[in-house]
Amino acid sequence: MRALPSSLMNETRTNRPVVTLDGLDRKIINELQDDGRQAFTTIARRLKVSEATVRKRVNRLLSKGAMQIVAAVDPLALGYVRAEVGIRVRGASLQKVSKRLEAVPEVSYIELVLGSYDLSISLTCRDNEHLLHVVDDSIRGIPGVEQVEAFTVLKVTKDIYRWPPEM
Repeated sequence: MRALPSSLMNETRTNRPVVTLDGLDRKIINELQDDGRQAFTTIARRLKVSEATVRKRVNRLLSKGAMQIVAAVDPLALGYVRAEVGIRVRGASLQKVSKRLEAVPEVSYIELVLGSYDLSISLTCRDNEHLLHVVDDSIRGIPGVEQVEAFTVLKVTKDIYRWPPEM
């Protein structure tokens, strides 16, 4: 296993400046985790602050990349196949392989990791045949990909968006 070059570390999420949260930020996040569609005026009323305060704090968290407000979809409930894939890289930079993986539409998440693999990715495919095609043709064909191990998701037993846990 090799160390990540400093040029790559500067582009990772974990190397961005840390956003400090205070108690009000945490309460606003908690409200949005309960219902991301609720109006800032509703949140402000519940927390006994102004709507402008809520709006400014939410916009700060969004602009700093500390938070996203999205619709979460369960691909398994819609009949899709999900897989988590470990990739070992040799003879190429992790950054180059990661960039190539970003272009694969079925890849929804890419992480540079330590351990048996260099990269961990999440795939969503129509069915097992589609999964085979993506792994065989799109991923194994990337220069530098030495080993691929896919773990098909049979059932998700916990999937929460409550963060941070101490809230």
